[in-house]
Amino acid sequence: MGETEITQFLTDLAVTRNVAANTQNQALNALMFLYQKVLKKEHMTLSNVVRAKKPQKLPVVLTKTEVQKLLSNFNWSTWLAACLLYGSGLRLLEALRLRVKDIDFDRKTLYIRDGKGGKDRSVTLADELISYLQRHLDSVKTIHERDLIAGFGCVYLPHALGTKYKSACKEWAWQYVFPATKRSIDPRTGIERRHHTEGSTLQKAMKMAVVKSNINKPASCHTLRHSFATHLLESGADIRTVQEQLGHADVRTTQIYTHIIGRGGNSVLSPLTSILS
Repeated sequence: MGETEITQFLTDLAVTRNVAANTQNQALNALMFLYQKVLKKEHMTLSNVVRAKKPQKLPVVLTKTEVQKLLSNFNWSTWLAACLLYGSGLRLLEALRLRVKDIDFDRKTLYIRDGKGGKDRSVTLADELISYLQRHLDSVKTIHERDLIAGFGCVYLPHALGTKYKSACKEWAWQYVFPATKRSIDPRTGIERRHHTEGSTLQKAMKMAVVKSNINKPASCHTLRHSFATHLLESGADIRTVQEQLGHADVRTTQIYTHIIGRGGNSVLSPLTSILS
């Protein structure tokens, strides 16, 4: 098949079979790889393909009452991490990869290192969480000291820092805020060490909390981040401030939350009100 036939096939996926945009993109990328890398036909452009439209979906957002009910149904081992997702607008892995040195209690700030897009940023730390975090770190430090006595306690360091600073991996400052309950073998090095808590642990806890709270929304861990942004805007925060807190490269990504506020029940008066009143 040549460029004409491939164009017809990809267009048929979008027009006749009505596939999702990601499905068509996967087929396009696979064919481009085959023809350019395997068959060495570099001249193919496929510029006339009718592209499947990617639907614009509004994120799921919880009300403050729903967030309160939800958090009350977490157990202690996952409650604190869930509070950071909502209270600081963190992504799931950003919370789980937090290290002790990334918490500044005096400035009430969390430092997110190497976030999405390889960017660092600072976010707010809720006053109400400070005492809970300090108590949590006391228990984590006890675990770390036991690991050191047992001959372990060396945590994974990014960007070959472990090679440059041999002893840094055992320092308290580099330990994870949310360490795993058990040590495991690092497949990269074969060293037995304590990694951070798995994302699936918090995801399962979130799913159970949603059920217990009788929340009829498809809420996930990321929903807490969406709720953080929406509630900040509703409280009068500037959209640029919210953009910086979330770490969005483009303010247009943050503007999706203004659409949620604009479509809320308090902002639009239904015409049915005048008929039934």
